[in-house]
Amino acid sequence: MNKLPASKQVAIVKALTEGASVRATARMVGVSKMTVLRLLAEIGDLCAIYQDHKLRNLPCKRIQADEIWSYVGAKQRRATREWEGDIWTFTAICADTKLVLTWLVGSRSIENVHAFISDMAERLANRVQLTTDGNFAYLRAVKQAFGREGIDYSQLIKHYMAGPLSQGRYSPPVCSGVKVEPMLGHPDPKHISTSFVERQNLSMRMGMRRFTRLTNGFSRKVENHAHAVALHFMVYNFCRAHGTLTKKARGVHTTPAMAAGLTDHLWTIDELVGLLDPAKLLQ
Repeated sequence: MNKLPASKQVAIVKALTEGASVRATARMVGVSKMTVLRLLAEIGDLCAIYQDHKLRNLPCKRIQADEIWSYVGAKQRRATREWEGDIWTFTAICADTKLVLTWLVGSRSIENVHAFISDMAERLANRVQLTTDGNFAYLRAVKQAFGREGIDYSQLIKHYMAGPLSQGRYSPPVCSGVKVEPMLGHPDPKHISTSFVERQNLSMRMGMRRFTRLTNGFSRKVENHAHAVALHFMVYNFCRAHGTLTKKARGVHTTPAMAAGLTDHLWTIDELVGLLDPAKLLQ
């Protein structure tokens, strides 16, 4: 990557994090597809390392967690190779600072649920209120990571029914109701919600072409999928001003990382690309 000018590195990162596909990015910047993929792998890995180091001892009070579906190689019903099929991204977001404090890319297995919740617990500085969906594996994982008395935890369970447009192949069912289930501690009913993490799911689908439904830009390798996710969250946490946070700061452009006290300024993409310099990585 040393031979690729910094200006082109910045252009590639901007394109990839604004929803462009790898091939479209290559055409726009004037480089090969393999050059784009090599940069994605390198900078995605560094973004994961940097955030793993930086997102610690966080002062979060309210956390929302969810999973978002995608696939690698082929959808599960058409998968013919071991590495093909469904892939899930578990995401946890702070409801106050909008910081994505942890994520996990993998299968929707009990082991991954436990790993995701355990990693979340290690990053928090104090007791939190947590809301998830009705995935049965969450309760045991939360008990194991936080203890029965160490968290205020509830599940928001949505019920779906077929709507008038749900007969088509790509028409989703309609949410017919929501049931709130306090599970551990004493969660405040006013803050039992998954709205912010579900909005983050939309940001992921809009910002990464490989997450777009009905696309031919899906991931061909699990590793590239994970690199794209790490890069997306680096840009979201450090480089992209959040509208609600900016309004709260009376017009001062504010990122989730700034709101959480992890940095004192809005990062530029040039600064992000600077992580490719090993001396800057763990500063």
